Amino acid sequence: MAAGDDSLTDDAMQEEIDLVGALVLAASRADGPMTQESIDEALGIQGGPGATPPESLPRG
Repeated sequence: MAAGDDSLTDDAMQEEIDLVGALVLAASRADGPMTQESIDEALGIQGGPGATPPESLPRG
């Protein structure tokens, strides 16, 4: 496979990788266990309980 060949990319998988990476970075910076609010913030989820889950949000 040549460098830059995107024929095997998976956009959904890349989004998951990005979310896990953001969560790992946030956890590594936390002083202790993360609260649900800090996890939501790291994942870019706005709102509290009852908020629209990310999988139901339109993808841009």
